[in-house]
Amino acid sequence: MSSVSLSPGERAVSRCDRLGEVPFSDEVDLLFRPWLGPGFHATIEAVSGWMRAAGMSVRRDSAANLIGRYEGLAPGAPALLFGSHLDSVRDGGRYDGMLGVIAAIEVVSGFHERGERFPFALEVIGFGDEEGSRFPVTMLTTRAVAGVLEEDDPEAAFAKLRDADGVTVAQALSTAGLTPLGMAAARRDVSELVGYVEAHIEQGPVLEAEGRAVGVVSGIAAQRRFEVKLHGTAGHAGTMAMGLRRDALAAASEMVLAVETIAESFDGRDGLVATVGSLRVWPGVVNVVPGDVVFTLDARAGSAVTRDQAVDEILERIAAVAARRGIGFEVIPRENLAGVPCDPELRGLLEAAVADVTGVPARVLVSGAGHDAMVMGRLVPMAMLFIRCEQGISHNPAEAVLPADVDVAIEAMTDFVRRLAVAGH
Repeated sequence: MSSVSLSPGERAVSRCDRLGEVPFSDEVDLLFRPWLGPGFHATIEAVSGWMRAAGMSVRRDSAANLIGRYEGLAPGAPALLFGSHLDSVRDGGRYDGMLGVIAAIEVVSGFHERGERFPFALEVIGFGDEEGSRFPVTMLTTRAVAGVLEEDDPEAAFAKLRDADGVTVAQALSTAGLTPLGMAAARRDVSELVGYVEAHIEQGPVLEAEGRAVGVVSGIAAQRRFEVKLHGTAGHAGTMAMGLRRDALAAASEMVLAVETIAESFDGRDGLVATVGSLRVWPGVVNVVPGDVVFTLDARAGSAVTRDQAVDEILERIAAVAARRGIGFEVIPRENLAGVPCDPELRGLLEAAVADVTGVPARVLVSGAGHDAMVMGRLVPMAMLFIRCEQGISHNPAEAVLPADVDVAIEAMTDFVRRLAVAGH
C-alpha cells in the first residue's frame, strides 16, 4: 500500500510504529527514548521532516523541545498550540505522547493541503521530557515552556540532578549545545498563544468499554511524587544475626505494602491511587544484607485534599516502620502538581466538535494520568482529547490503537480549529 493511499489516521499510526525502533530508541529490543539520548535526537530529525512536509517552519527551543509553526492569515499572529511529548518510559508503547504530536501534524497537513489559514497560527510542539524517564523529575521541558521551572537556581540544581549513569542535566544539555540557564529562555509569553490542546491515548479502559473512539477530558488529577531513601547497615548474609540486622530492603518491603494498604483503604474515593514504581537496592548482591534502598512514591487523586490525606498517612507509616527497625530515612519531595481543570470554552468547543464528527454527545472523563497539558494549563487555556486504546494499556509494548479512531480524533481536532476561528479567536 502506498503512502498516498493511507488515511491520516493510518499514516499517523504507521509513523508512530516506525519511531518505535532503532535508531529512534536507545535500546535494540525495546522502546526507550529518554530526553537528549541518541534515539531522541534521531526522532527530532524524523519528526522535523514531517512537520516541514506539512507546511510548517521548524525550530528547537532552548529546552530541546521541537516546534513546528503554520502561519495564520497574518504573519506573527498568536498561535493555537497542539502538542504532547516525544520521550518514552523504558520498554514503553509506541503511542503514548508520540501519537498526540503526529496526529496534530496530520491536522496541520490537512489545512496546508486545502490552503486553509486562520486568524491565529497553528503550532505543534513535541516536548522533550514529560516522563522523567532519564532524570528523577517529570515534565522538565514542559515547565520550561510554561515558565514554571521550580528550581530556584537551575544552574546549581541541574549540576546535581543525575541520571542512572551519573550524567547530570547540565552535562546532557551541554551535549546538545544548551545550558541550564538557557532553559528559562524556552518560556512562552501568554500573548503569543491562544491556547493549548493535547490529544493522547486514554491510558484507561473507559472508552473501549463504552465503544467510543474518543472522549473529552474535564480535568487532570492532582499528583505528588517523592523519593524515599533508607539507610540501614550492610553486612555478611551468613554472619549477621537476624536479631541484630538493620535490613533496609526488609524495611522497604514493609513500607511498600503499607502504601498499597493505605491506598486501598480509601476505597476509590476521588480515584485515589498510590504506587511504588521504582526500587533500587545497595549493594545488590546475593550474600550481603542490603544497607541502602531508594524507592519512589507516586500518589494521585481527583481531589488534592484526598491525595494529601493519603500521603500524610503513608509518610507517617514510613516513619513508624523506620523507627521500629532502626533504619535512617529521608523523604525527598520531587513533584507536587495540583489538579488542573480544562478550560470551559475550549472544552465546550471540543465537545461540540466530537459530537459533530461522531454523531453522539461527547463522553467527558477525568484524566488520572498526568500530561503536559496540566503544566501548560498554568500558562494558557487548555483542553484535551482522549483516544481509545486497547484494554487501556499504556507504558507497555502492548499499547495499541485503531487507525480509524485516530482518524476520528484528527477530524475532531480539525473541526475544533474551525469552531475556534468562528468563535473569534
